[in-house]
Amino acid sequence: MTPALSADDLLAEVSVVPLRAFVPVDDLRVIERPGWFQLVTPSFTNGGLNEVAFSALSAEEADAVIARTVAEYAELDIKFRWIVGPGSAPADLSERLIRGGMLLGHDAFGMVRSTEGLTITVDPAITVETVTAATLDEFTAAQSEGWGMPGPQFARANAAALASTMQHLVLARVDGEPAGTASFIAFPRSAYLIGGVVLPRFRRRGVYHAMVAHRLDAARARGIGLATSRAQANTSAPLLERLGFTTVCAFTSYTNRP
Repeated sequence: MTPALSADDLLAEVSVVPLRAFVPVDDLRVIERPGWFQLVTPSFTNGGLNEVAFSALSAEEADAVIARTVAEYAELDIKFRWIVGPGSAPADLSERLIRGGMLLGHDAFGMVRSTEGLTITVDPAITVETVTAATLDEFTAAQSEGWGMPGPQFARANAAALASTMQHLVLARVDGEPAGTASFIAFPRSAYLIGGVVLPRFRRRGVYHAMVAHRLDAARARGIGLATSRAQANTSAPLLERLGFTTVCAFTSYTNRP
């Protein structure tokens, strides 16, 4: 069960509200205008905080905008993604992106569920905690290992997240050893779950489920009744479906680098 919202409001919570689910690092630029939402972060060259998150373009302008945007990121030597989802235009935007040099990334589902009513059995060896300044380095090291990306980039973003009133980081442990990381962003009507990853040696033990349950509890304690997530179709989406999440919409991402 999800809180009673109209279909349009529910779609907005899944596809529009999360546009602002970014960490406010010091060199982030947000480019927003009607039909366009883009993030540019020159220091994050390997991906992250660099994306065209929404684009509703006319057929006449689309190819030129794609070419210009791809060139701008190339000049900065930045990996970025372009997301096609609800409201994206023109109708053949995906084909135009491929013709413009972008590569198919992955499919994802916008998913929702109530923050109430999730009951799972957690292995007593698994604990999940809210990250503090004292545990931020452990969180960053585990996150870097889990995603296979450089730690310094994560460290800057995580420091900014910890200082934010909206961003909430969580760290899972197995027998006290860091085993997984995740976060959520607290919006007025929904908690956007993002970034869940479990280190390979701890997978298939319930760590991911435990981190979802922890975040739902934390959101509910803040008076938030709805949880949302943009879950990759082949990885987290099946896990969230087993935890009662339902699919509202779909997204496909394209990237300028493999």
